[in-house]
Amino acid sequence: QVQLAESGGGLVQAGDSLRLSCAGSERTFSMYNMGWFRQAPGNERQFVAAITRFGNIIDYAASVKGRFTISRDNAKNRLYLQMNSLKPEDTAVYYCAATTSGPTTSGPRYDIWGQGTQVTVSS
Repeated sequence: QVQLAESGGGLVQAGDSLRLSCAGSERTFSMYNMGWFRQAPGNERQFVAAITRFGNIIDYAASVKGRFTISRDNAKNRLYLQMNSLKPEDTAVYYCAATTSGPTTSGPRYDIWGQGTQVTVSS
C-alpha cells in the first residue's frame, strides 16, 4: 500500500502562489485516484480537488475553481496542487489522499492519507 507525504506549504501573503507536492512511496502510485483536502481550525475537513489515475477526470471545489490546479506525474510518484491568487480563507492544513474506489469528492472514500502541510495566507 502506498504511503503519502505532503510538502510545499508555508506562510504567504494574499495574492501569492504556492505549489504543494505529495510524494508517493512506490511505483504503484498510478493505480490510485488522488485528492486534495484541507482542514482549517474549527472547520471539518473539506474537499479541494481530485484527479483520476491518468488525469482524465478532474474536479474542483467551487471555492478554488479557477485559482487552483491539480496535476500528477506518475513516473515520479507525485501529485501536485498549484495554488494561485491565494486568499486568507485558504489558510488550512492541506492533505493528499489516495483511493482505489474510483473517482470521488468524498473524504470517507479515501483509504490512504498523508500527514498534512500547513498553508497560511496573511492579509
